[in-house]
Amino acid sequence: MLSVAQPRPATELDAVTVRRAMRGDADASRALVDRYQDRVFALASRMLTGRGRATTEDVAQDTFLAVFRQLPRFDLQGPAKLSTWILTIAARRAIDELRRQRPVLLVELDRAGESRADDRAVRRELGAAIEAALRDLSPELRAAFLLREYHGLEYVEIAKALAIDLGTVKSRLSRARAGLRERLAEVGHG
Repeated sequence: MLSVAQPRPATELDAVTVRRAMRGDADASRALVDRYQDRVFALASRMLTGRGRATTEDVAQDTFLAVFRQLPRFDLQGPAKLSTWILTIAARRAIDELRRQRPVLLVELDRAGESRADDRAVRRELGAAIEAALRDLSPELRAAFLLREYHGLEYVEIAKALAIDLGTVKSRLSRARAGLRERLAEVGHG
């Protein structure tokens, strides 16, 4: 079975620390990055599969630069959680990156814990099929799918994160799932 690491649900950064970060406090800013960097990197790396670690790191870094530029305008009392707001910025940065570059056909697989050669081959083939199917999705469909399936955002949170209507979220998720099923069926994994 392919090991797909799910980000651990983490608590939100406390309001006092966020307010300090809004004022430019270095320790609070470092705490914010420490709290959310794993989720930002996970989203960026899944959206940018095959683009290389350097590209993913660039998008993650660009995300946090944007976060700190926009943080003073974040509404702590508003409807969005800080994590949702940050993942919104990360998703948009990744979509921008996907639009700038042509797809790359490299696949990185998690090979940890493999013991038998035939299991490795099956996992490698399945992992490659899943990653290829994800790459075939448009950036908009991929973003909605990853925010829902890998990051556990609710439909309303995805709508806010991507600045689209709730119906559009449902449509994109439906189209993404159908596309993935179709693609995996073509290669014998559906």
